Amino acid sequence: MIAIAVLGHGTVGSGVLEVFNKNHASIIEKAGEEMEIKYILDRREFPDLPYHDKFVKDFEVILNDPDVRVVVEVMGGLDPAFDFVLRSLKAGKNVVTSNKELVAVHGAELLAAAHETNVNFLFEASVGGGIPILRPLSQCLSANRIVEIAGILNGTTNFILTKMFREGVAFEDALALAQKLGYAERNPAADVEGDDACRKVCILASLAYGRHVYPQNVHTEGITHISAEDVHYAEAWGGVIKLIGRVKKLDDGRLFAMVSPAFISRESQLATVDDVFNGIMVRGDAIGDVVFYGRGAGKLPTASAVVADVIDAVKHLAARKYIDWEPAKDGYVCDYLEVPASMFVRVTARSRTEALRSVRGLLGNVTELVCPGVENEAAFITPMLPEGEIVRALQALRALDYPILSTIRVLDY
Repeated sequence: MIAIAVLGHGTVGSGVLEVFNKNHASIIEKAGEEMEIKYILDRREFPDLPYHDKFVKDFEVILNDPDVRVVVEVMGGLDPAFDFVLRSLKAGKNVVTSNKELVAVHGAELLAAAHETNVNFLFEASVGGGIPILRPLSQCLSANRIVEIAGILNGTTNFILTKMFREGVAFEDALALAQKLGYAERNPAADVEGDDACRKVCILASLAYGRHVYPQNVHTEGITHISAEDVHYAEAWGGVIKLIGRVKKLDDGRLFAMVSPAFISRESQLATVDDVFNGIMVRGDAIGDVVFYGRGAGKLPTASAVVADVIDAVKHLAARKYIDWEPAKDGYVCDYLEVPASMFVRVTARSRTEALRSVRGLLGNVTELVCPGVENEAAFITPMLPEGEIVRALQALRALDYPILSTIRVLDY
């Protein structure tokens, strides 16, 4: 009998128990081993649950029980999750987690600890919730050189942007609705500021290219500045605005990684990924573009991925799955200002003609955008230029008394 311990009984943790108990017979059959959830670590009491006798408050009970072969960490955050996971791995216990922050910040160290004790550290649920992406990336697409990964990695922001486009809802009202429906936390900063998507980009980049990428090295922008006017211009241009996380390997071996809002053409496969759904495009040199689509978060979708990793861990107790990447390296992720970009820009202007004349003197052949009903401003899309050149040109434009109202990247996916 393989004993399992679950650390945390919040949304995902309770979902893990639900999926495990509901599908217990088929899970045992697929794993090829009898197993049970022996412990659930939580500070709270749950006397009304049918498995209330499994709860413990002391992690040492789990750590010191040799029957526990798999530890499931669904607490979230870094403290005490990192300590518990590292000590579990060093004690020779397999670990499964859905904790994207943990993997993004400490992935290389935890994988090294797993390697030392010949156990598995699995984290499929940390990116895309229930969408299978990490296992296909490391196995099914392993014959490819991964050219680029780009996608909609956060369901909360995608829901907000969908409401803004479909129904003309203001950002603040769309966020309030997301919170009411349970799609956004009371403190939504990690979602709307782009941090959640950034952590997922780091995990994808580290796995795809074999070296750890830290969140602080990924330029990240959220959606809090997206306005109704930006939405109207995107529609007039022929597209939508999505929060896109992306990573690409450059010819010199460095990585370019970023999270930011972007104009996406309606013809793009990512443009139709709406509401709380995620869509992740992987571009391989042999297979071309592959898109993984589904619910990127939520109790049962995430729990589904966690339990699938538990099955995988149990099946590989005697033969470790070698998912590894090397530690971080200085200069590995390039300065985003070096990389060519095209930008949508709005400026305050009494005369659109005069403003565009000044813009073309600074940026060359820009494409003007006109939005019906919008006055006293000029809008345009820049040619592809190193982003640093665009930034300097916009600083010069401000000096000419053209305040910048908005800048949003334009992407071709």
